[in-house]
Amino acid sequence: MARTPSNMLALGTKAPNFELHDTVTDRTFNLEDLKGPNGTLIMFICNHCPFVKHINAEISKLGKEYQAKGIGVLAISSNDAENYPDDRPELMKENAQEQHFTFPYLYDEDQTVAKAYDAACTPDFFLFNSDSELVYRGQLDDSRPENGKPVTGKDLRNALEALLKGKQITGVQKPSIGCNIKWKK
Repeated sequence: MARTPSNMLALGTKAPNFELHDTVTDRTFNLEDLKGPNGTLIMFICNHCPFVKHINAEISKLGKEYQAKGIGVLAISSNDAENYPDDRPELMKENAQEQHFTFPYLYDEDQTVAKAYDAACTPDFFLFNSDSELVYRGQLDDSRPENGKPVTGKDLRNALEALLKGKQITGVQKPSIGCNIKWKK
């Protein structure tokens, strides 16, 4: 299993806009459509990565919980689906339904959105405040496939709670670790 870390985009960076197809609803959304009144969580994930499979249940749970608290939640797959057919849009839809995702699962076919966010791996998490300024980027928690640590979402949940309480997000923001995004050649 490859272990690629997040690039750790600079805090304060404004969320780049995008327009992407949602594989679940068959609609097209832009960032403004999906922003939450209290912030926005953007997750770069994919279907086949063992790091993502390891946390799918937690990100599904986290999505439901924080959407109810006014956080816009969305997932994006930017992988080259031609060379990685498990990440094809129709299978993204199936995966979203199987995992009970309540958030859009968008397909970044030309990979411009991943590049705009400097996303490097799956999973890669980006949390923006209500002004679309980056306040957290990094890992969900310390759990990884086969390391024996429970999936809790602790790091990301702490950041989300601080954001909702209007507090500064403190502590070390550790890079996420996962499979590299499968770039087109």
